[in-house]
Amino acid sequence: MRWEELDREPCSLARSLSIVGDRWTLLVLRECFLRVRRFEEFEQRLGIARHVLADRLKKLTDAGVLRKEPYQERPRREEYRLTEKGLDLYPVMLALLDWGDKWMSGPEGPPLLRRHKVCGHVTHAVHTCSECGEELKARDMTVELGPGAPAAMKAAGGKGE
Repeated sequence: MRWEELDREPCSLARSLSIVGDRWTLLVLRECFLRVRRFEEFEQRLGIARHVLADRLKKLTDAGVLRKEPYQERPRREEYRLTEKGLDLYPVMLALLDWGDKWMSGPEGPPLLRRHKVCGHVTHAVHTCSECGEELKARDMTVELGPGAPAAMKAAGGKGE
């Protein structure tokens, strides 16, 4: 498996990583979820080289995760906004944040807390079954081939992701 060919792998995780799997993209997305929208603000907050940032923003825009919207006409300036596809990455970000809060925070605790506006409580991500509502845990899951599995994998009776 070659990194530049991940988007063609018969694996949803590999295909997802082809868009968000490098070392800067998730940090760019973190800033998007913190409502950062302008190139200079990304650059300042992340301390990232301009060409690297431009590349990541272009990749996310080309993939439909971000869209550019003009905020000034003369000179024309654009900002980056999350699309519906981008907003759907929020549970992924929450899962990584919760993992980091648990395993990577120091003794003082996590650097940021997430408060649910609706109920007012500090919260963390909980993944539940869409059918029964039970919490999803690795040991309680099995994997089977889906309709998008390649014919060769189906013929071999292989397991999915």
